[in-house]
Amino acid sequence: MKTIHTDCLVLGAGLAGSAYALHLARAGRRVELLSLGEPLQANSDWAQGGIIYDTSPDPTQLTRDIMAASDGTANPAAIAQLVADGPAAVKELLLDELHIGFDREVTGELQMAREGGHHERRIIHTKDATGHSILAAVAAKVDATPGITRRSGCVAVDLLTLSHNSTEPHDRYEPLTCFGCYALDTTSGEILAIVARKTILATGGLGGIFQHTTNQPGSVGHGVAMAYRVGARLIDLEYVQFHPTVFFKKGLPPFLITEALRGEGAVLVDARGQRFMDGVHPLASLAPRDVVSRAVQQHMAETGDGCAYLDLSALKPDFIRERFPGIYERCLANGVDITREPIPVVPAAHFSCGGVHTDMAGRTNVCHLNAIGETACTGLHGANRLASTSLLECLVAAKAAARADLADLANGRITNIAPPVPRLWTSPQKVPDPLLIRQDLQQIRQTMWNYAGIIRSPRRLARARRILLELREDIQAFYRDCRPTRELIELRNAVQTALLVVHAAALNPVSKGCHFVVPESE
Repeated sequence: MKTIHTDCLVLGAGLAGSAYALHLARAGRRVELLSLGEPLQANSDWAQGGIIYDTSPDPTQLTRDIMAASDGTANPAAIAQLVADGPAAVKELLLDELHIGFDREVTGELQMAREGGHHERRIIHTKDATGHSILAAVAAKVDATPGITRRSGCVAVDLLTLSHNSTEPHDRYEPLTCFGCYALDTTSGEILAIVARKTILATGGLGGIFQHTTNQPGSVGHGVAMAYRVGARLIDLEYVQFHPTVFFKKGLPPFLITEALRGEGAVLVDARGQRFMDGVHPLASLAPRDVVSRAVQQHMAETGDGCAYLDLSALKPDFIRERFPGIYERCLANGVDITREPIPVVPAAHFSCGGVHTDMAGRTNVCHLNAIGETACTGLHGANRLASTSLLECLVAAKAAARADLADLANGRITNIAPPVPRLWTSPQKVPDPLLIRQDLQQIRQTMWNYAGIIRSPRRLARARRILLELREDIQAFYRDCRPTRELIELRNAVQTALLVVHAAALNPVSKGCHFVVPESE
C-alpha cells in the first residue's frame, strides 16, 4: 500500500473543492485533489441557470427570498454570510481573475436574470451553460497552479481516523480526528493511503439514489456516507429538492430545463394547455421549487397525464435560440422544437439541502474534517434551496474554510503533528459481479423514488426502510468478500445514504419545503 502525505486532501473537484484547492495552493500549501472522473465531471458543470451577484446597496430582499424559499427554516447566520461575502467572492475570482464571459447588455453591463422564488433580477449567466463556463475556467486555473496534484479517477473508500485506522493503539483515546482517507486508484486497482493535516469533503450531492435525477452519474452521497461511518453529525437529510422541470420523453435520457426559462416568461401548462400554477402560489410558475414540483406531481396524478409542459409561446423564437442555445439544440435533437411547441417536463431529484453539519468555516464535529458545497449543511437552504444559490455557496464556503484552515496550519493548531501511520489495507481478491451491483443500485433508486420521493407518508417510508435494511446487509456481505471497485464503492455508499435520508424523513412528521408528508388514510 502506497502512502502519500499532504497538507490538504480535497475529496471532489467540483466548484467548491477546486476553489478551496486554489486558495490553499496559492498560500504555499500542498493539496491533493481527488475526483471520480474527468475534471468537469461534477454537478457544478451541469448548472444551467446562473449565479447570484447581488450588488444592490440594500440586500435585504435577497435575505427575505432565501428565507421564504426555505419555508422560514434557513439559518440566519448562513444567509448573512452568503449575502455579505457573495459579491466579493464572485468579483474576485470569476470577474476580475478568470474573466468569465457572462452575458452583458449592449451597454456593457452584466445581464441580470430572474428565477423561481426571486423577486428581483440578480442572477448573472453565460447563456444556459453557466456552470460549465465557470468550472472549465476554474479547472484550467487549478491545473496551472503549482502545489495541486489532481488525481482523476481516484475514489475515496473511507476516511482515516485516529480511533479506527492508526497503528498507534493510544491514538484511540484522542478526540475524534480525521487524518486523510483510503482511496482507490481505478486505473491500477491500487489502494492508496493519503495522510493529510486537513481533509475536505466536497463530493457533491446525493440525487443519484433516486430513479430520476438531474445529477451527474455517481452522485450518491459519497461524502455523507463516509462522514456517517466516522461519527460526523448529519442534518436536514430529509430535505431533498426535486427540480420541477426536467425534459421527459419516453425512451430518451432526461436532462435539466433551467428555471431561467420561467424567469423569462415561460409557464407550466397541462396536456390541454391549461395553466395550473396560477391558483397554487402568488408567484405561479415562478414559485419556489418545492411548491412547483409537488403541484406538477399532483396535477399529473389527478389528470393521468404522463408529464406537464413548459409553454414558451410568450418568448420570441430568436430570443430563445440566443438566450438558451444549449436547451434549444438538445431539445431539437430529441424531437422537440421549443420555438414552436412546449417542452414535456417532469420533476426529478436535484439538490440535497441537508448534509454533513458544519459551522460557517466548514468545520464538522470531527477534528480536521471539513465539508463544503452540496455535501455540507450550514442551514443556508433550510427546507428548500432558492434558485442559483448553489454555485455562490460553493465560492463563499470554499473561501471561508480555506481562510480558517490556513490560519490553523500557520499557527500550529493541528493536533498530532507527527503524521499517524495508517493501518495496512487488506482486501479479498474476488472480483464483484457487475450485474448484481447494477441490479442492487436500481432497486435502491426505485425504492427511494416510489416511497421516499416528492410526496411521502409514514407507511411508504417504513416500507423503504425495510427494503433498504435488507439490501444493506446483502451489500455489506458483498463488499467484505470482494476487492473494491468504483461501482462497488458507489453501491455501498448509495444504500447507506438512502437509509439516512429515509431515517431523517421518518423522524420528521412536519411538512416543510422539500419534505412533504401526507397522513395515512384511515
